[in-house]
Amino acid sequence: MELAIDTSTDYASISLSHLGETLSELSWYTKQNHTKELVPNIDYLLRQARIETRAIEAIFVAKGPGSFNGLRVGMSTAKGFAFSLQIPLVAVSTLEIEAYPFAFAGLPICPVHNAGRGEIATALYQKTDNWRCLVSEYITTAEKLCDEVKEPTIFCGEIPAGVIEQLKQGLGDLALVPEIAARRRHASHLATLGWQRLSQGERDDPASLQPAYLRPPPITQRKVK
Repeated sequence: MELAIDTSTDYASISLSHLGETLSELSWYTKQNHTKELVPNIDYLLRQARIETRAIEAIFVAKGPGSFNGLRVGMSTAKGFAFSLQIPLVAVSTLEIEAYPFAFAGLPICPVHNAGRGEIATALYQKTDNWRCLVSEYITTAEKLCDEVKEPTIFCGEIPAGVIEQLKQGLGDLALVPEIAARRRHASHLATLGWQRLSQGERDDPASLQPAYLRPPPITQRKVK
């Protein structure tokens, strides 16, 4: 049994799976209440499935990019389970989790998140023979991203409305943007990706694993006097 935890943004999702196949899932809008809501919801999911905590054999966690508070809560909770139960921990990029549901299309997939300061966080994935990352996570602008896209591309994730308009205006028919319901992130996709990596012998060290912020959180930035 595996537990997947994704608290990357204001939308949180958790799931229970067996060999990567989802058995149950709970997703909700948490806003900034990750600290209060995550553990009680994990407890609820376990009780509904009639599964004891000790039955969990692996933990999968979304590592970002995302909000500072959300990632901190999800990561610390995942580490707590991994340490206390002495089980494997596998971290997966939040952007990859959002891109994976569209792998069947065979097209380049570009997840997009608001990074603040007029910038966006993005990456590029595609499934041909194998699922792979073409371009790792980076920060850019919608304008620069439009300059980089040369073929029909699926844009997904929690894309700000203004950015969607920029992409459609700048790329025309090259910009394929699914409806918002299809772009919603689910822990079941995290479970699938996490299990694939765990099956290949990959795992992360709970002691050294850190969230992927792409830029330092505001709390760590030195104030200019």
